[in-house]
Amino acid sequence: MALSARSGAASGLALVVFLGLSFAAAAIGGLWTASGVREWYPTIAKPSWTPDPSLIGLAWTILYPAIGVAGWLIWRAGVERSVALPLACWGVQMIANAAWSGAFFGLRSPGLGVVVIAVLWVSIAATAITAWPVAPMSSLIFVVYLAWVTFAGALNVAIWRLNNA
Repeated sequence: MALSARSGAASGLALVVFLGLSFAAAAIGGLWTASGVREWYPTIAKPSWTPDPSLIGLAWTILYPAIGVAGWLIWRAGVERSVALPLACWGVQMIANAAWSGAFFGLRSPGLGVVVIAVLWVSIAATAITAWPVAPMSSLIFVVYLAWVTFAGALNVAIWRLNNA
């Protein structure tokens, strides 16, 4: 039985690439977030249901590697199926993910954060939907990610409303 191009060493390298891309988005977001979390975020009004920052950090610590694995699962399914659309959606959500940190924390704009998180939400949903036929486990990872971003979006909207009343 011959190995396909998406198995063995190529697959391992692809996993490293997808994890690297996910961690790059996390690092870019982290650069935007660092000063905002220290200097600005403590000074703004937040709803009573705002989670502790350590919980938010823990959620992203779990999600970023999962997002990388989910992208790799889509890529790996590409031997027999077209994965161009779900991979494009995966890429858009990675860009939107990093952009949200820039909008919310970097520019200190909860209003712009609402706009970007809406784009992020749609791109995550699109990834989950388009990945389902080719990589159902990837799709399920994206459903979990979508649930977290739904919560984060509600928090973003609440912060925007509280600070623009």
